[in-house]
Amino acid sequence: MLVKRFADAEPYDAPNHWGVTGLRLQGFEDGGPENQWVGLSQFLPGGGAGPDSTPFEKVYVVLEGEMTVIVDGEETVLKPMDSCRIAPDEVRKIENRSNHVCKMIVVIPYPDGKRPE
Repeated sequence: MLVKRFADAEPYDAPNHWGVTGLRLQGFEDGGPENQWVGLSQFLPGGGAGPDSTPFEKVYVVLEGEMTVIVDGEETVLKPMDSCRIAPDEVRKIENRSNHVCKMIVVIPYPDGKRPE
């Protein structure tokens, strides 16, 4: 078991994101997850990401606030404990259109399918 404390979470910058602070909760460390990493994204009102895609899937889980996810022109609002899967190569845009911070867990596989050595 590898325990990481929230106080020790390292910030990271995600490309094509704005108005957000990302913290790596698990991943990229010795003894950490083998196949994916887990982040906490905290989006300010007006914050967001995209439009863009990745060659691998990702999962979003909203903890607090709400996030609008836009795929193929269709908008879906995720609220606390709602989640979604973004498929590989699926173009998405996300926007925090509320006046509250949106806290969201993000689960993403490592680019090559396993933890970098």
